[in-house]
Amino acid sequence: MQKFSSDYRENRAYLHSALRVEDSFDLIERRLLIGEDELTLYYIDGFVKDTVMQRLMQFFVGLKGLPRGEGAAQQFIDASVPYVEVDATAECETALLSVMSGAVAMLGSTFGGEAVVLDVRTYPARETAEPESDRVMQGARDGFVETLVYNTALIRRRLRDPRLTMRYKNIGGASKTDIVLCYMDGVADATYVEKLSRRLDEIRPKSLTLGFQSLAECLIPRRWYNPFPKIRSTERPDVAAAQLVEGSVLILCDTSPQVMILPTSIFDFLQETDDFYFPPVTGTYLRLLRFIIFSLSFILSPLWYYLVQHAELLPAAWQFVVPDMPGDFPLLLQLFLVEFAIDALKLASMNTPNLLSNSLSVIGGLILGDFAVTIGWLSPDVIFYMAVIAIAGFSQQSHELSYAVKFLRLITLALTALFGLAGLIIGCLLIPLLIVTNRTLNGSFSYLYPLIPWNGRAMLRLLFRVKKQDVTVSRGAPEDRPGTGAKS
Repeated sequence: MQKFSSDYRENRAYLHSALRVEDSFDLIERRLLIGEDELTLYYIDGFVKDTVMQRLMQFFVGLKGLPRGEGAAQQFIDASVPYVEVDATAECETALLSVMSGAVAMLGSTFGGEAVVLDVRTYPARETAEPESDRVMQGARDGFVETLVYNTALIRRRLRDPRLTMRYKNIGGASKTDIVLCYMDGVADATYVEKLSRRLDEIRPKSLTLGFQSLAECLIPRRWYNPFPKIRSTERPDVAAAQLVEGSVLILCDTSPQVMILPTSIFDFLQETDDFYFPPVTGTYLRLLRFIIFSLSFILSPLWYYLVQHAELLPAAWQFVVPDMPGDFPLLLQLFLVEFAIDALKLASMNTPNLLSNSLSVIGGLILGDFAVTIGWLSPDVIFYMAVIAIAGFSQQSHELSYAVKFLRLITLALTALFGLAGLIIGCLLIPLLIVTNRTLNGSFSYLYPLIPWNGRAMLRLLFRVKKQDVTVSRGAPEDRPGTGAKS
């Protein structure tokens, strides 16, 4: 790695050229005369705290001169820099990265081959608000934002424990994105932590401009045929803190409000925050109801289609499932059309201003649906069953998991139309097959844990909300899980 020269003018010329000061209006090169010496500051306008920089520069110009001799930069820091975050570096790349990250690099005419780095950065950030994708009826209303240091502070506010560890890394090629590996020392599996740390060091992405999603795709090679989510995430600091106590490892990525939770099991997606803000009986009811409704969203339309196609097998009491108004289009085509129409409404609502979103829902859900039934295109039964499926899909917080089930539901519908009962059975078997073969960053844990390997106590905690405030994951308490290093 390139080092600074002992020549002050040569160092100035290097930073001036490397930062391309003359080509970017927001890259500032500020020269100050300190007695008979000279101090040059490099920073990005909009990333530094203006009031702090103004006071520091006022203080610097009031000095009689800069320290001289060996270690002059460190002497300057110790005697003349009244600020909390400051360091000296002899590496050119470190100084460049600091400036591009929002810090201030200072070259002094007497500093020799070193530069002083002041961390006076402040990033544009929105206020911490409740995440739209994980609302609760009771509990905290704050959420992660796109600024990394804010997110780490939200976690430390809830866990005032010296074992809480935040490992800093910088990766991402052109983006040089800040990453934090967060865990509880002595609670999380040390071997797993080191494995994740090495994996982060080994990846060489061109950039991480999309934050969480870019990093997730680098960590886990995608298998296009397996739609099930590979990594669980959260935007809630209370959930993240509770997961740390349980022995999980978090990965925080700058510019992203989502935090990765590792290791991940398919059963982790069955629980939500509200389960733990209600009493155990209510939490258990909500959890089981969510699981039943979500399972129904997969099997309802393929099973109904099969029963309608084989109405002669139904007893008289079940003849109500056969539609009285079948519609002009084939039943299979109707089901596919409504599936696509629901997604089209979702896409339209995302691009609709908030003031008009309610109107769009009324127009799309009522007027278009009623019009399609009136003119005979669609059967009222199709509209009803697909409305139930659409509502059931929103009972699951993970949109990635919802779409995984949607794709498998469409495949099962097609198989049922082609092969009848055999196709329905094959479609139902696709879910466990894809879950078993799903590749994640689980380490020693299976994607089906605690079912495989079997852990009865953890499975009990998964199905029933027990009275324990710090348990928020299906893997159970730390002592339930092998290899975490936790003690009872």
